[in-house]
Amino acid sequence: MHIPLRSLIVLLPALFLAGAPSGAAEPPKVASLLKKSLADLGDKEAVMLTVEYAPGQSSAPHRHNAHTFVYVLQGAVLMGVQGKEPVRVEAGETFYEAPTDVHTISRNASASEPARFLVFFIKDSGAPTSVPVQ
Repeated sequence: MHIPLRSLIVLLPALFLAGAPSGAAEPPKVASLLKKSLADLGDKEAVMLTVEYAPGQSSAPHRHNAHTFVYVLQGAVLMGVQGKEPVRVEAGETFYEAPTDVHTISRNASASEPARFLVFFIKDSGAPTSVPVQ
C-alpha cells in the first residue's frame, strides 16, 4: 500500500498518537522531516519527525512496530514501555523502543513548559508509524 507524502503528513499526528491525546484538547504538533526507502535492508523505510507536547500533554498507549529512537530537543518527557519502569528523558538525552514494545507512557514531564523531541523510526515500508493498544 502506497500513501502519498501529502496524505502522510496530514495523517502523521493521528498515526503517532494512536488515538486522542490525554491531558490536552489539541493533538501534539507533529512535523514530518523525512521518509526514505531502505531497500538494502529488505522492505524497510526510515521516517523522521518532530513532536511537540504542550505542558502536561500525553498520548494514549500504542505500539510502533518499529525500531524507535527518540532524542529530546527541549524540555523533558516521561517515557515508558510495558514491563519496565518509566524514565524521565531530558533535553539532550535519548530513549529507544524495540518493535515488540508497547509504549504505555509518553507524556510531557512539565505542567508549565512545552517538550519537543525528534523521533526516528526504522519500520516496514508502508506500515503505520503507530497503532493503538488496549
